[in-house]
Amino acid sequence: MWKGLRRTVAAVSPHPQADELVDHLVATTPLTASEARRVIEDVVAFHAEPVEAYVRRRHQELKTYGAKNPEIFARLHQELGARVFAAPDLSERQLRRLIYR
Repeated sequence: MWKGLRRTVAAVSPHPQADELVDHLVATTPLTASEARRVIEDVVAFHAEPVEAYVRRRHQELKTYGAKNPEIFARLHQELGARVFAAPDLSERQLRRLIYR
């Protein structure tokens, strides 16, 4: 499902609190330090997906399950506003341009 989204944290500048987060995960979960780093890398990569790629991917996923464009655009608009790193407020026209250009 998330094929092609994986990126390494090396591509993203290291966050100064990364070691603190690794320590927290190791202390509060059964994860090892290397597993905790891997989880953090995956979460950062997931949230680093560009808005355009996210819109295209989600549009295709929703169409696959039979959703129609008016429903899809409303849902995309809602989803984008709820992302951890919120995307700009895109109109339906802007969403269409991202998909069909």
